[in-house]
Amino acid sequence: MRPKIASPGTPAHSCGLVAFPVSLAIATDGALPAPKNRRRTSPSKWRTFTNKGAARGDYDVMTRSLWLLRPLLAGLIITLLQLAMAMGLLAPEGSFSERYATLVQHDSYWFMNIVDRGYQTIVPPIDHKVMEVSNVAFFPAYPAIAAAFRYGLNISTGTALLITAQLAAWGFWSYFFLFCRRWNISPALQICGALLIAAHPAAFFLIAGYSESLFLMALLGFIYWSIAEGRSAKFCAAAHGIVMSATRIVGIVCAAFPLVRSVFQTRWRGLIDVRSWLKRYGPAALVMVGATLGAGSFFLYCLLRWGHWDIYMLTQAAGWGIVPDYLAVFKPSSYRWFVPALNDPTETSQMSMTLGAVLFLGIAICELSIRRRAGLPIRVGIYFCAFVIYYLSVSGVACVDMESMLRYEFCAHALIVLALLNFLSQFRAPSALVRAFGTAAVALLGAAGLCVQGWYVWNFTRGNWVA
Repeated sequence: MRPKIASPGTPAHSCGLVAFPVSLAIATDGALPAPKNRRRTSPSKWRTFTNKGAARGDYDVMTRSLWLLRPLLAGLIITLLQLAMAMGLLAPEGSFSERYATLVQHDSYWFMNIVDRGYQTIVPPIDHKVMEVSNVAFFPAYPAIAAAFRYGLNISTGTALLITAQLAAWGFWSYFFLFCRRWNISPALQICGALLIAAHPAAFFLIAGYSESLFLMALLGFIYWSIAEGRSAKFCAAAHGIVMSATRIVGIVCAAFPLVRSVFQTRWRGLIDVRSWLKRYGPAALVMVGATLGAGSFFLYCLLRWGHWDIYMLTQAAGWGIVPDYLAVFKPSSYRWFVPALNDPTETSQMSMTLGAVLFLGIAICELSIRRRAGLPIRVGIYFCAFVIYYLSVSGVACVDMESMLRYEFCAHALIVLALLNFLSQFRAPSALVRAFGTAAVALLGAAGLCVQGWYVWNFTRGNWVA
């Protein structure tokens, strides 16, 4: 039997008891209704606590939390799996702390020297590698953050370097999955993309005492927030960009991503209309300039302390013999066409340079022959950053037989995989046969890459040079 409810015109003393639960009405705009307007209020103006709409706010908060939690959890899982493979399977026998410490090798000792002693050099820099004399051959962001952990938590310098790198690796993977969520990448493509990155022979540098993970985390964060709307997003982009340009010198050029994307969005009509440049490109240019402040601050520090803003380049040239050759990419002699020996890291780096060029050529053919306009400005910006990393790295190490190119090329590889996921997500779901073939190909490539990576991790944790 339906309970009797008093109508607005019924006197108060004639109202019967109302059965529970009582449903209270609240205006959606937060205002309390006046008694005289009760009859004229439309049903759409009111919601009750017993309706589904009343719980929508809590549901939205929970949804947003899950939206952020899942990429963070996926990134953490991959980071832990990388650590488990390196420490549990491939590191030398010993205690947990001894296995963990084997991830600090080679360049890590230079970062440790910077953390413990600060930057030190003579002018001009010494003509060979002696970190006790000249150590201004590395950008400051990675050792600066590690120093904060070192002195803030009162831990060893090596541990601080590893914690910094592994937290940054978690951040990199989290941004990777955040991009996948933003672009609605299918779970199968997400797994394939993550495997293609994690199986790269140099992917283990993400969890070692090197700056690769911090640079990639800052770069992906810079791209992620640059394409978001709102002032707070632009501020986050600039903050990531500062870390990016203070980690690697190539980050200075990568800071042009928002401007490249904006120019490609407007095409020629935007470039021709000079009067609209400030409106069209002004915000992107501001983010770009803000992102370069990390490297700019380092150069200013060098100028004020030693009188040479380019002391970093001078140290690289004197101690490492780095003389950039900006035409190396266009010289056929720079490319090597052979299967490298596993015990020859120089040959592997030379071959990675060749494979990188082939990959860029394949991307250009795909984008030009199978045109997909949706997301193209973003992909062009990502390709720009990947090519800048590749080009400047080749130019820098061409004079030393492409030494360490395998490690430098990994950063470009991660960006290319991310852009390809955006490209592939625009196609309809392929047939089962195509999906099976693609999955098998990725699995084979992943297995081969992990095997090579395992060999390099085994050597790296025993102090052998890899890249």
